Amino acid sequence: MLTADNINVKLSLVVTYQVADPVKAAHETQNWQGDIYNAAQLALRHVVSGVAAEALLTQRLDVAPQLLARVQPDAAKIGITVHTVEVKDVMLPAELKRAFGDVLKAKQEGQAALERARGESAALRNLANAARVLEGNPALMNLRVLQSLATAQSTGNTLVLGMPAGFVPMKNGKASRNTEESGDS
Repeated sequence: MLTADNINVKLSLVVTYQVADPVKAAHETQNWQGDIYNAAQLALRHVVSGVAAEALLTQRLDVAPQLLARVQPDAAKIGITVHTVEVKDVMLPAELKRAFGDVLKAKQEGQAALERARGESAALRNLANAARVLEGNPALMNLRVLQSLATAQSTGNTLVLGMPAGFVPMKNGKASRNTEESGDS
């Protein structure tokens, strides 16, 4: 069937009915089941032709009352009470399925990128706040270094620290120097 936006779709329906008047069903028509089937098909064609494909996919359940209202009068004429008419499946052409899949994938990738950007922005704000706190309290840097040393030691990791140029290590409380002796004396 063609939707309002000229998309060819396949639909399957479930019709729940009851034979209310068996005599009428037997004598008013030669094939009451075929008549119910045809009434449902015509109702479906009429309703689907007024709905866009995307709306049909998202509002499939909203179509059921319209279908029921169109099928019930025809069924009542032949002694059948129709309780429900529901759209069970909406099947799209393969290329349209791919297109909808691509759109959905693009939306999800966009959401993921937005969440990553929000996370990075929050992390940068936290780093900037930490830098301001450290700038105002230099002693906090020493505490942070000690905390990192303790964490590295407890997890069995090795921590390598860079030393400023001109650093002289202490040996037995005295500064020691590595000096090279030249061959000239």
